[in-house]
Amino acid sequence: MSQTSDSCLDKWMGREALAEAMIPVIGRLYRENNVVTSIHGRSLINKSTMNILKAHRFARRMSNHELLLEETAPLLNALSELELGAAAIDIARLTEKFRAEGNGASLDEYLRAELAEIVGKRGADDRTSTDVVLYGFGRIGRLLARILIEKAGGGHGLRLRAIVVRKGAENDLVKRASLLRRDSVHGSFEGTIRVDEEANTITANGVQIQVIYSDNPATVDYTAFGIKDALVVDNTGRWRDADGLSQHLQSKGVARVLLTAPGKGELKNIVHGINHRDISDDDKIVTAASCTTNAITPVLKAINDKFGIIHGHVETVHSFTNDQNLIDNFHKGDRRGRSAALNMVITETGAAKAVAKALPELQGKLTGNAIRVPTPDVSMAILNLNLEKGTTRDEVNDFLREMSLHSDLRKQIDYIDSPDVVSTDFVGSRRAGIVDGLATISNDKNLVLYVWYDNEFGYSCQVVRVMEEMAGVNPPSFPARDVVAPIAVLEGAGA
Repeated sequence: MSQTSDSCLDKWMGREALAEAMIPVIGRLYRENNVVTSIHGRSLINKSTMNILKAHRFARRMSNHELLLEETAPLLNALSELELGAAAIDIARLTEKFRAEGNGASLDEYLRAELAEIVGKRGADDRTSTDVVLYGFGRIGRLLARILIEKAGGGHGLRLRAIVVRKGAENDLVKRASLLRRDSVHGSFEGTIRVDEEANTITANGVQIQVIYSDNPATVDYTAFGIKDALVVDNTGRWRDADGLSQHLQSKGVARVLLTAPGKGELKNIVHGINHRDISDDDKIVTAASCTTNAITPVLKAINDKFGIIHGHVETVHSFTNDQNLIDNFHKGDRRGRSAALNMVITETGAAKAVAKALPELQGKLTGNAIRVPTPDVSMAILNLNLEKGTTRDEVNDFLREMSLHSDLRKQIDYIDSPDVVSTDFVGSRRAGIVDGLATISNDKNLVLYVWYDNEFGYSCQVVRVMEEMAGVNPPSFPARDVVAPIAVLEGAGA
């Protein structure tokens, strides 16, 4: 083996050692201080050495600097000495700010100034806890459970207390737990799950979940299980209007309701990042719109604000769902009775019209349609837009990449320009939508954008953001302000 190869391996092993040493520090900050650390939005909680290394490598997409463990490891150690209160801290952005604005200060001095409002508060958390009930435990319900368990921390914020389902079999509880533990698309649950059939509970990573059997949303007594002022998340889709969903409010212990589907009538359809501030304390029932609406609305807002949209058409290439038949059989909807696993199926989508509920300036400007395809997860929206101002492909891509890095929509919009990405690469994405820059087509005032989205997990992350907004349980986030660095054009930046 050549000296060059030896040096390369030695360097890698040194980085592995730094990443390994970071794991207990990340864990202590989380358990003792209620501090959630991340790298450009990617949580570091309960991650392996390899996951931490990959997160650092991922950061090269975000700025014109590599994120070095030689910088982040000392920063984490310094954070652990500050006796911090509860917070969400992005160590990549914090490292960039220190590099750009340190002005000769020591790392400890800089962090004490930057994090002054939480220094010395050792785990103090001003947030109240909000009990959460998942009404229904299907695809979205189980992913919401995974995310809520992951974010459980010291018990502050959103607390998953119960799920409500209709009993399907004598061994129903064991089967529910098994479906939470294993998922054909999203992989195994990260942690341990225990079932107590006598108490009718599932305990996942220390979070005890009461399983309640009922087929009537108006008659459950949640207070009998110690649950009060709960936020009920209805992911069944059975009721879409205020009358149907208000049944939940008749049950003891329920304060508010969130629907994981587009609502009908005057219900507020919320897309987090766009109109979440429209939620008021008086709103007892709110909807989180659809996966497609969440994927496209942030991108459409960004484009409309920058270039103006005269008219557009949204064509969704959507993975099949449980609403379709596996093989040909009767279905009340047109075409959906044909085999989902064998066919592309043209169907309708209300996403284009639903955008206007969150973004009224696009009222009447969009049309839409959908094609269901034989994939189990991850979809794509093709936005064909007529603009007020002409532009170029490079200008649009640079703008959307910048929006994904440094704007208020960075939790919603991601950007990628790898030549080899396909749908499975986006399973587990926490962003609402990912712009595929290499697919962008621009001809002056005519623009075509391709937006990938994990219609299950990415949407579930948006739902949780709405839940946090409704409950008012967002911890302070640092750094509060970004350093806006020049965009780096990297070889295969999206890989």
